[in-house]
Amino acid sequence: MRVCRVGLVGAGGVARRHARVLSGFPDVELIGVVDATARAAADLATAHRIPAYDDIGQLLAAGPDAAYVCVPPFAHGPIEEAVVAAGVPMFVEKPVAVDLPTAQRIADLVAQRGLLTAVGHHWRYLHAVTRARELLAGRTVRLVTGAWLDRVPPVDWWVRRDRSGGPMVEQAAHVLDLIRLLAGEVTELTAYGDGSPPPVDGADVDSVTAVALRFAGGAVGTLGAACVLGWKHRAGVEVLADGLALTLAEDALVICDADGQRQVDADPDGARVAVDRAFIDAVRGVGDDVRVPYAEALATHRLAMAVAESAATGRTVRLSAGATAAVPVVVDA
Repeated sequence: MRVCRVGLVGAGGVARRHARVLSGFPDVELIGVVDATARAAADLATAHRIPAYDDIGQLLAAGPDAAYVCVPPFAHGPIEEAVVAAGVPMFVEKPVAVDLPTAQRIADLVAQRGLLTAVGHHWRYLHAVTRARELLAGRTVRLVTGAWLDRVPPVDWWVRRDRSGGPMVEQAAHVLDLIRLLAGEVTELTAYGDGSPPPVDGADVDSVTAVALRFAGGAVGTLGAACVLGWKHRAGVEVLADGLALTLAEDALVICDADGQRQVDADPDGARVAVDRAFIDAVRGVGDDVRVPYAEALATHRLAMAVAESAATGRTVRLSAGATAAVPVVVDA
């Protein structure tokens, strides 16, 4: 394949970012866009001189080599089903769904078809994440502390639990994914939400959530999320192992050990390019660096949904076989 023909599903901010990156690749041709909001699709189509289609069927009929699905959490499901049925390699933005059954259904279809997929957990392409994994290799992780302390995003669906899944599902997914990558699978968790939504019309999500975590490897940890600020205050994870403390955010890794303290830059813009580059190379058959296929993203989504379940019920959730294999089971606290 000389040029990868890409169709875009969704025309919001994340889709526009991918379109900008993809249009800069010499081996990619954007061939069209579809969005539930005709004006948004038209604007993106005009910006990149591509057609705006009325529905996913028309876009798939145009013969894309790959599809980018960049839609809000509540809109996932039928789109992916259509793309998988057409046998088109698929890049899906996180979170992969607003619930667990939808994501599991898509994962099963992808597995049955043997379809090439990738999910937009671009933090896995940060130089700092690679360095953190190198430093942790051969060490036992003891303690993990994660946080996503932010504002309410400026989209009306975000404050509705049935539309976004809530902050842990929609916002803190990157941190949950990093926690799994660096510390291993979570086997048990207890989450508490404050039961008080942010002061936004129609909001029903928790303003703050705190989670206690137990890992298969013996580590313990915590995770906090908040959407009560007017700015993005902190998003990242701190990992402690014997003689080593790592503080990792999207922009840098701070390393503390017997040699003192030092910092590694993360290059978040480069990571956003790298996640697209890896997927396109895989579609074209010239690369194999997709770090989060759909099945791996499902494991992170399952963990996020377990947190949401615990916060809603006030009970401990156990994932006895690890987040990649077990269905969350709610038990008495």
